[in-house]
Amino acid sequence: MPVMREVGGGTAKLMPDVDSGNAWLLTVSGAPQSYVDLDDPTHLEFEYVRRLGHVLDTVAAPSRPLDLVHLGAGACTLARYAAATRPGSRQQVVDADAPLLALVEEVLPLPAAAGIAVHAADARAWLAAAPAGSADVLIGDVFGGSRVPATLTSVEYAREAARVVRPEGIYAANLADGAPFDFLRSQLANFATAFAHLALVAEPAVMRGRRFGNVLLLASHAPLDLAALARRCAADAFPARVEEGSALARMMRGATPVGDVDAVPSPPPPEGAFSLG
Repeated sequence: MPVMREVGGGTAKLMPDVDSGNAWLLTVSGAPQSYVDLDDPTHLEFEYVRRLGHVLDTVAAPSRPLDLVHLGAGACTLARYAAATRPGSRQQVVDADAPLLALVEEVLPLPAAAGIAVHAADARAWLAAAPAGSADVLIGDVFGGSRVPATLTSVEYAREAARVVRPEGIYAANLADGAPFDFLRSQLANFATAFAHLALVAEPAVMRGRRFGNVLLLASHAPLDLAALARRCAADAFPARVEEGSALARMMRGATPVGDVDAVPSPPPPEGAFSLG
């Protein structure tokens, strides 16, 4: 039976997937947020989450435990994935929506020995208090409704992320934009001030400006080894491309970093862009 609650972002609904055993879909005000298969935590239903899974798979040697920080919880799909594929990892999950966290814990509790600590806290404030160089992987997947909050779109935020990520680590953010990519260009400019290396991962139709969609922004202090990631993304049911170097330089041309004072949320998606059905 579906379970519904009022949460900070609206009405949350956890619905069992009747066709997939012990799998559940989380929506908030009708927008899909997470898909969790309790019997198989390595199953990543959403395409952008699968790409984040590819990042986790290729950032270090297989099965090596990592220190991960997840800004934005949903139903902790990616944290569950990392616990299954990299046992022994230490994970911090941060989300300001305490009622949503309580709903997920009630219906889809995390395994007791998963090494996942969940914090009901503002992502920016939590990050500011985190120790320098404490994360192998820092994942940004925070949405207020269907938009990234302005507190997580500024150059000051990018610099905080760079402070927390280890020299050989990586920052990976789920963003959403469409042509002419003003928001995405500003994010590239922000993170270029704080990290030496950047890349984007998205479906070709999104990168060509044909439709609005999810884009992963990757940032690191050390050079990114993107060959394995590119192969995995290209082999998905909905293939994605990995862009770096000159392609990003062209996209960033003329873009300038945006400070806290001028930062704005990510653009609202077109009607129906992320809705079910």
